[in-house]
Amino acid sequence: MIAFFNKHPVVFAIISALVFLFFVIMAKKRMTRIEMYSTSLFAIILTYTVDQILGEQYHLYGYFHEQAEYKDFIVILGIYPAINILFLNYFPFHKKITFKILYFILWSAFALFYEWLSVKLGLFFYHGWKLWYSAPIYPILYLLLIANLMFTRKINKTNNKENLSIGKP
Repeated sequence: MIAFFNKHPVVFAIISALVFLFFVIMAKKRMTRIEMYSTSLFAIILTYTVDQILGEQYHLYGYFHEQAEYKDFIVILGIYPAINILFLNYFPFHKKITFKILYFILWSAFALFYEWLSVKLGLFFYHGWKLWYSAPIYPILYLLLIANLMFTRKINKTNNKENLSIGKP
């Protein structure tokens, strides 16, 4: 099976995207649709920006092959938004800090494992990048996702108050 995915990494990307999407669909939603939409857009833009700088400009890593291709969008549009929603949907906002730290550690370990597997199966490649470089990056990315969700919630709350006051003397 590994040999098959090495020859056809796009199949691994499609299967990954479908599995993550399945989990998103089956998950009990703790986020509104607008929160899922806005945080997914943020994740896509963040991913694309970082990939352009580190992957395209500095040639440290990439997806599938040396040049950007349509297949890259399977990862950018199919995998990252789903991971974003799953991470944020289950984030323990009302738990103690130790539980939150454990949550970050587990998601970072999952991300490192998935990155390692993606390299082994040809979905992702390194040119100067090392797996251990990603270890401190994932918690930072997850913090940015949480900050964006909190910002989105603040905007929604403000908008709802403004909408309620429209038409009142």
